[in-house]
Amino acid sequence: MEGSSASADVIRVASSSSLISDGGSLAVKVIPLQPPPAPPSLESQSAEVYGRWAARVRSMSAMDWMELLLPCTRWMRNYRLREYLQADLMAGITVGVILVPQSMSYAKLASLNPIYGLYGGFVPVFVYAIFGSSRQLAVGPVALTSLLVSNVLTPIVDPSDKLYTELAILMSLMVGIFECLMGLLRLGWLIRFVNHSVISGFTTASAIVIALSQLKYFVGYSIVRSSKIIPLVKSIIAGAGNFSWPPFVMGSIFLAILLVMKHLGKSRKKFRSLRAAGPLTPVILGTVFVKIFHPDSISVVGDIPQGLPKFSIPTGFENVKSLIPTALLITGVAILESVGIAKALAVKNGYELDSNQELLASHFVVGLEIQIVFQSASNLEAPSALFGLGVANICGSFFSSYPSTGSFSRSAVNNESGARTGLSGIVMGIIMSCALLFMTPLFTDIPQCALAAIVISAVMGLVDYEEAIFLWCVDKKDFTLWTITFIITLFFSIEIGVLLGVGFSLAFVIYESANPHIAVAYIDSSAVQALKDLHQEYKPRGIQIAIANPNQGVHLLLSRAGVIDLIGAEWFFVRVHDAVQVCLRHVQNMNPSSPKVSDNTASKPKRQFSFLQSLWNRQRDSDGTTPAEEPLLPHNEVVQV
Repeated sequence: MEGSSASADVIRVASSSSLISDGGSLAVKVIPLQPPPAPPSLESQSAEVYGRWAARVRSMSAMDWMELLLPCTRWMRNYRLREYLQADLMAGITVGVILVPQSMSYAKLASLNPIYGLYGGFVPVFVYAIFGSSRQLAVGPVALTSLLVSNVLTPIVDPSDKLYTELAILMSLMVGIFECLMGLLRLGWLIRFVNHSVISGFTTASAIVIALSQLKYFVGYSIVRSSKIIPLVKSIIAGAGNFSWPPFVMGSIFLAILLVMKHLGKSRKKFRSLRAAGPLTPVILGTVFVKIFHPDSISVVGDIPQGLPKFSIPTGFENVKSLIPTALLITGVAILESVGIAKALAVKNGYELDSNQELLASHFVVGLEIQIVFQSASNLEAPSALFGLGVANICGSFFSSYPSTGSFSRSAVNNESGARTGLSGIVMGIIMSCALLFMTPLFTDIPQCALAAIVISAVMGLVDYEEAIFLWCVDKKDFTLWTITFIITLFFSIEIGVLLGVGFSLAFVIYESANPHIAVAYIDSSAVQALKDLHQEYKPRGIQIAIANPNQGVHLLLSRAGVIDLIGAEWFFVRVHDAVQVCLRHVQNMNPSSPKVSDNTASKPKRQFSFLQSLWNRQRDSDGTTPAEEPLLPHNEVVQV
């Protein structure tokens, strides 16, 4: 600026008022340069956080505190007796009937007396109904957790030793503590770093190992305890000379009955009750056969104590250090299995997993506030479900229960049977208590092969070969992750498979972060899955996704993955401007009584859901349309991405 002197501590800005003449050449306003404000001290930050936290606590009403301490009051105070009661009772009875034989079967898989499976389906079920946020999640023993318990405890102590049972109960306490800590500290987000292909490969391999481990009850001779396929196959072949036909024939018949009943229950609406009665059928038929013919070649369950479990404090704390890795692994399985299905159930039934309890609890534990207002509900669902599961496992450990978690199959049946609230879980617990009090003498003559058939039929639905085919078509990198995890889990062990699978997944994330691929509108299989999940979440809310300007490679990949058919080809645009214009016109012209969004059911993609959602949908009746198979709902909002 001619005729003016520059200065480091002023800024010269042209202005129409308060002008100062500078040599007569130009009028400027001199504004002193202000230093940036000093960052607030730790003490002031803590005071501010504490003030907001205290204000929130003071603003809580008695009902808020009640919902905080007892989440069940949320559905109790809004309970519609005429609308909900019958559905909850029927769902609770249906799943309770399934839970009795399944819990005994899974206890045998964990190398425990069947009574501990019944205990695992008793107290944890009641506790989760009170403290859990999911209203349809069915809690109790599951196959994968049972196998993990057996794998870690068998090398430490013989299953016939009393210490084995004590350590299994202690593990329930440890798992519960870890789940509560992860819930209170809101660490469920860590699971996001695990690629869904790793989860699929791990679960598929585990299902195969579980099925092979149960063959000993079919072939009539002992098979080595192992989570590796090679020792299992060698043991099966080596003992072939001791093969026994009666248990094999009986077990095969029971397995065929279970599969047929499951298929009919899923494909024919009028036969829906067959699916619920499936696990009970081989138990009844096998028990009647044994009581009539008394075959020596068919092993039976044996004596089961009668009565409810007594309160006792877990023992064997000197072995805690050796149990920590498996307890953490079971906690991770709980996140994948229980939280995934709980979130799907919550979206389907139109409610959110409550986060206030865990959010406020985390303030008490950590002593600071973490985004009370701005934290999205979706990020808080995992802590809520984990906290309920943690309390259920902790309480269960004081009543002789081994680790429990949410079950895909039973949760699916619970939802399909019409469960509306946690009352269905209370009904399940009542049925289990009746079984413990009055029915255990009838369980003495249940054939072991019948329980094994129940386990095998349950884990067959976890073999997800379709995921591998899908990944091969969409993303070779994720297919590689699936293959690595599957092979390592199958040939080395479940624990090593999970660790290496997660390690490879993190390695890919780190590599891609350090060497990002830069391309216009680029997409991989994880992003494809995210789009599908986003559509799955938005569709029930009446929100339509629109995609603008995808390049040729992105468009081809989206077409191959079925996303274009899922969203609708009419919602793909060349320009953002075109997308915005269509979206605005759609919103303006929309009439709720006559929706103008076209039906996209003419062509359905082969793959629509994430791995967790696919497992959930496998448990649904095929006669009822899944969210991906329904016509587009009337849309009240349009989202353009």
